[in-house]
Amino acid sequence: MRILRALRSHATLSVTAGVLTVVLVLATTGRGDAARIVATTWVGAVVVWTLVGMVRQVMRGHVGLDILAVVAMVATLAVGEYVASLIIVLMLAGGDALERLAGRRATRELTALLDRSPRTGHRVRAAPEGTEIIADVDVDDIAPGDVLLVRPAEIVPVDGVVLGDTGVFDESSLTGESIPVERRTGDAVPSGALNGAAAVRIRATRTSGDSQYQQIVALVREAEPSRAPVERLADRFAIPFTAVSLVLAGTAWGVSGDPSRFAEVLVLATPCPLLIAAPVAFLGGLSRAANAGVIVKGGAVLEQLARVASAAFDKTGTLTAGRPAVSGVHPTAGFTESQVLGAAAAAEQYSTHALAPGIVTAARERGVIVGAATSAREAATDGVTAIVDGHRIVIGKPAFVSAAAPELQRAILAPGEAAAYVAIDGRFAGHLTFVDTVRPESRQVVNWLTHNGVGRGAMLTGDVPATADSIARDVGITEVHAELRPREKVHLAAEMRPRPMMMVGDGVNDAPVLAAADVGIAMGARGATAAGEAADAVLLVDSLSGVVDGIAIARRTVRVAVTAIGIGIALSIGLMLIAMTGAIPAVAGALIQELVDLATILYALRALTGGLPSRSTRTGFPGARGGLEE
Repeated sequence: MRILRALRSHATLSVTAGVLTVVLVLATTGRGDAARIVATTWVGAVVVWTLVGMVRQVMRGHVGLDILAVVAMVATLAVGEYVASLIIVLMLAGGDALERLAGRRATRELTALLDRSPRTGHRVRAAPEGTEIIADVDVDDIAPGDVLLVRPAEIVPVDGVVLGDTGVFDESSLTGESIPVERRTGDAVPSGALNGAAAVRIRATRTSGDSQYQQIVALVREAEPSRAPVERLADRFAIPFTAVSLVLAGTAWGVSGDPSRFAEVLVLATPCPLLIAAPVAFLGGLSRAANAGVIVKGGAVLEQLARVASAAFDKTGTLTAGRPAVSGVHPTAGFTESQVLGAAAAAEQYSTHALAPGIVTAARERGVIVGAATSAREAATDGVTAIVDGHRIVIGKPAFVSAAAPELQRAILAPGEAAAYVAIDGRFAGHLTFVDTVRPESRQVVNWLTHNGVGRGAMLTGDVPATADSIARDVGITEVHAELRPREKVHLAAEMRPRPMMMVGDGVNDAPVLAAADVGIAMGARGATAAGEAADAVLLVDSLSGVVDGIAIARRTVRVAVTAIGIGIALSIGLMLIAMTGAIPAVAGALIQELVDLATILYALRALTGGLPSRSTRTGFPGARGGLEE
């Protein structure tokens, strides 16, 4: 059955191989006329079919290289080289089969996420007499709030938070981090993560369609090859290459006086290397980028990324981690730092507020005991009220906390700081300060771009100038545009020179400027939002170093594509010059051209490997250019 499917998918190749076998049998048994009729009939049908396709392409405004193949087939038939004409058809069909094979290999990593997409979940429902019912449900039927059982070695079906025992998850398919991570009660766990050796219960926080893994799958489905400008390089060579080939063939005929020489030269001018090289290289580049955690939405984006000359960055969540960390604990008289931090963490461990994870993390890192709350109630965007070990804890905004502790005193904050206020049993206990820390790799990424052809870098942020300037100094950016609205970001991006211009952002407010930039890159590791949908590329790994990886892979891909095209042209012209002397018979020339096709495809597949900056340039740019792994 597998063989039959292969034959059906490559009908032209299969029929041509069969016809060639019949023709060779007829020719060797003395029935040359019958062999010529069979070959001419089949090749004539292929010529007509090819001409119909050419007319359709011309009507779309595209002039391709098929004319060379048609002229070569007609010429070989005209001079009686019908075996060579069949080999040409076999070569063209074989080239198409090789392209399909190469394409399947090149897109292997792009489709891996689709193959792992979770289909079902185990929903836990309470039953009478304290028992539970566990039912398998389609992932599309899972709603936020549902309790799910994730069994050992199963994929988490939707985004959720861990309930009960600690779980260990392999998130390498999402983050690229090979070491399993531990998730405790209340910690978020993304869909697509692979559970460890113990069953874990989670509470769903999103539907399947809104979950991180399904959003990434949607992005992968969009990552199909498009016609990049460099891919059209083969088309731009079509007319001159055709003209040169016809001139060489005509010259050989005129000088020798032998019309067979015309066919012998054109056999070696068939255009498979030009038609196949660039698409295969770009498929390989897309696959290489996906394997490195960078989903690029098409070959055109990859080509633009290779030529990026200026870059702009959002601040929060892009140059910074986007996770405010506790920078200070400031108790009032009668309270200690441990009391204030412990009370805040005990209340906030059940909260979904952006500051909550930083508070809980700070308490754990400092060894502060975090008690369990007997009750907790969150006022959306304002704060949390909880009962912990019999004490009433209130934490949140000053207006919210002052209702429980009227003597609250507002803190004087430095640029870029935020604060959360804490009251214990009706007394103002103090406040916590937070800062959004710079990503450790941000300076290295900006430095790499500066030394590798991206001459202009800027920050476009809605934050206040003092905070923006402070972060910019830390990462090495000198051009800062602060307090921007989304429309203003779009305007600045449109005016930024030189082009192409790259924008990197993460928030919903970045979606317009990401869509407007020549290349928009979204930080999508923590869930593909509107920014990810509007962007041209998405970083699946929560690290800005993916920008460097994407550009390096794109540059290598373009270099491989252009070189592969050059190899095809050089080999074809060189062989044609030899054939002008009569040294290469038509049948031998057709077979040699098949080897040229194979060599071109194999070179184009080099885009599947290498392209990432060397270790030295990734961890701390030393100032030298280059350093790409081959």
